[in-house]
Amino acid sequence: MSEQSRPIAGATAWPAGPASGDVAELIRTLELTVNRKLDGMLHGQHQGLTPGHGSEPGEARGYQPGDDVRRIDWAVTARTNDLHVRDLIADRDLQAWMIVDASAAMRFGTAKAQKAQIALAAAAAIGFLTARNQNRLGAVLAAGPYVRLIPPRPGRDQVRAVLQGIAGAPDVEGQGHTDLAGAIGRVAALARQRGFVAVISDFTGAGWPRPLGALAGRHEVLAVQVIDQREHDLPPVGWVTLADPATGAQREVRVTPDVQRRFAAAAAARHEEIRRSLAATGADHIVLRTDDEWLATIVNHLRRRRMQAVRGQAKAGVIR
Repeated sequence: MSEQSRPIAGATAWPAGPASGDVAELIRTLELTVNRKLDGMLHGQHQGLTPGHGSEPGEARGYQPGDDVRRIDWAVTARTNDLHVRDLIADRDLQAWMIVDASAAMRFGTAKAQKAQIALAAAAAIGFLTARNQNRLGAVLAAGPYVRLIPPRPGRDQVRAVLQGIAGAPDVEGQGHTDLAGAIGRVAALARQRGFVAVISDFTGAGWPRPLGALAGRHEVLAVQVIDQREHDLPPVGWVTLADPATGAQREVRVTPDVQRRFAAAAAARHEEIRRSLAATGADHIVLRTDDEWLATIVNHLRRRRMQAVRGQAKAGVIR
């Protein structure tokens, strides 16, 4: 089942039904590549993206500096007059969501791939990692005036269905801005049980920090920012026509050394603004580049998270 928002008049709806031959072959190739690399990098271990977390309450223990204050057990604290927290039992049946930005701006790339292709690859890695732990995976895909909802289900077939939806996103160039904030809000409304949410976008739009912060207050959130090098510097190409992919507005610009410097400064400031906004939400943040190895970045993040979880458990006396 899926839902989509009402499209603008005359626009092509989000494709439904079986995948085309090209899309099906792309997903098969991507699945094979991702799982082979994951098995090699993770040494075949049964690992997911949310180490050390669960949804069932476990034993209470004394509070340690750095513990999540949301886990304070006030009943035990009142009985003992000492601050206690209650650990959660890690389980293998959590609910995971992906929010994927399939806007016109994502169909840009000047290196090895377009940003949309990197977003699809990141979704494949996250999806198949989620499927290894038998978690239920749902997705909200946003492109221009369209929002497609894929309800949570377990298994690799569900991951393939999500990837099919991303790969088959409609071309929305000139059809308006994508409402990433609305997509985040929809997941916040649907995901009532604490779980894991991955948001894959370039985060160049507006309005998303507040709903993302609210989402991260309840769930484990990973923000995957996809960028291209040409969004940070302009080559000395002379006269060039620049276009806004969302609105179709165009402007002719002569790229001089002064324009290059001003563009680079503005791009760096914008990138720093996004970084600070993501940090303020409390979400984990990784950056994938169209000219870099995307899977290694995701796996390195996974390894760091697992090491942090092990250290936290050791400090709390869980690991002896």
